[in-house]
Amino acid sequence: MPDEGVYGFEAIDETLPYLPLAARRVLDTLGRKLSLEGWLSLGIEDRRRIVQAGAGDAVDASATAVLDRAAPGPARIDRVPEPDRGSPPPDVVRALGPSRPIDEARWQALRPLDRYAFAKCAAKPEKLARAYDEIVPAGGLTHIGSGGQARMVDVGAKASAARRAVASATVRTTSAVIQAIATGGVAKGDVLAVARVAGILAAKRTPDLVPLCHPVQTTSVAIDFEPDTTRGELRIRATVEAVDRTGVEMEAMVAASVSSLTVYDMIKSADRWATIAAVRLELKSGGKSGSVVRPPDGSAR
Repeated sequence: MPDEGVYGFEAIDETLPYLPLAARRVLDTLGRKLSLEGWLSLGIEDRRRIVQAGAGDAVDASATAVLDRAAPGPARIDRVPEPDRGSPPPDVVRALGPSRPIDEARWQALRPLDRYAFAKCAAKPEKLARAYDEIVPAGGLTHIGSGGQARMVDVGAKASAARRAVASATVRTTSAVIQAIATGGVAKGDVLAVARVAGILAAKRTPDLVPLCHPVQTTSVAIDFEPDTTRGELRIRATVEAVDRTGVEMEAMVAASVSSLTVYDMIKSADRWATIAAVRLELKSGGKSGSVVRPPDGSAR
């Protein structure tokens, strides 16, 4: 979006000469109707506050005080309920047609403002099509634009929240090597200490390694180890926490991966054929999707 809460298909510049959909969402949700004259009577900062109030997961009711500064002031109307998150409205599905599918999974993955935009544009098929092409990524992949180009997902309208992710990896070697790791007997030095630092550094450098990842405000990174001399395995568990607008799953997986690679580097003189297996996300929490825990191995996805 060119400005936070304003879609490209709306063709509204930074001076906000018209009411964007985010502002209309505020009015509908709060039960207000505002004329263009009233909208333009507000200063640009007030207009931006109203747009921002409509861009979040829930409409910020404090926007009422800003609306009341308009002249003429907003009229009271019946409140318009938000579109159901569970499934797309039939009129939206019909207007989009088979060339622009919007199934329940895609609908539920949308932001509340996106769902509002679809519902509001349902009676205008051409505008709805432009909205779809901007909002719904090609193939349902959020990092691929409608033209097939790679893109960094816009998270500007999201609220910062506490995020947490845990990922794991397993280094498989011999029982003797695992015993040497546990007792500090590896020739290169303290394997666990070096691998722990490597994992922490890797979590902080994830956006440099994975092109479309956002830099996040990491608050904590922990790398833990579980040696199993019987199986000849070292399990690595990376936990990453942050307060930001996007999750830290990639940071946790990169940390687990680099930590395991560091272990291999330090033991390869003792076991050149050691392997790294099962780099995977174990759980994540925070954000729109809430808490998610990896299902037991062998269960259906």
